[in-house]
Amino acid sequence: MSCGFDLAHYRERLDAVEEGGYRPAFFDHEPEPGDLFLRHDVDMSLEAALTMAELEADRGVAATYFLMTRSDFYNLDSRAGDRTLALLRELGHRVGLHGVYPDARLDARFDPVLAWHTPDAEWMSEPVEGVVNVMQPPWFHPDRYRSDSNQHWRGGCPHEDLAAGEFLWLQLLVHPEIWVYDGETMRETMLSFLDAERETRLGLMAENRIDLT
Repeated sequence: MSCGFDLAHYRERLDAVEEGGYRPAFFDHEPEPGDLFLRHDVDMSLEAALTMAELEADRGVAATYFLMTRSDFYNLDSRAGDRTLALLRELGHRVGLHGVYPDARLDARFDPVLAWHTPDAEWMSEPVEGVVNVMQPPWFHPDRYRSDSNQHWRGGCPHEDLAAGEFLWLQLLVHPEIWVYDGETMRETMLSFLDAERETRLGLMAENRIDLT
């Protein structure tokens, strides 16, 4: 078993969740022993989010996907955005807002749960009226939180500890694009994403009747 950032190891991660006796949980209750708050911040790619969402649904695992209304990389108001929102719900996942501080405005597309994009420490865990900020207590505890940001595990790869049931409960942040696109480093992975994005954009051009001959 290799702790690489790819879908093969992500499947092993889901095996470890089952081996450790954890159950998927949503941010609608305070943490209880055995809860796994599986969270996906969708920073760049709706396509990667759906790939991961389908993989999880096939395994009977539900997660909370945090989508942006102010992304630099995708448009949630587009047809692709509508399709992503609908499919995530159909697959049994929940959808929260991946907000750009200080904008925490949620509409009917979102559950009342928020994860800030690229947060600063001074406001990252501050309560937000009317919603759950996933980085506020009791949902955040430094010993019960793991993040794969920039293709580097904060606190180490949690695979073995999950399989052994070492966490009382855990909030696990996974960015879909890191796992769906190939690369040994974050730079390599982002270049793979750009290659895939080119093909996606060509397809969108064809759908919009742009002459590519």
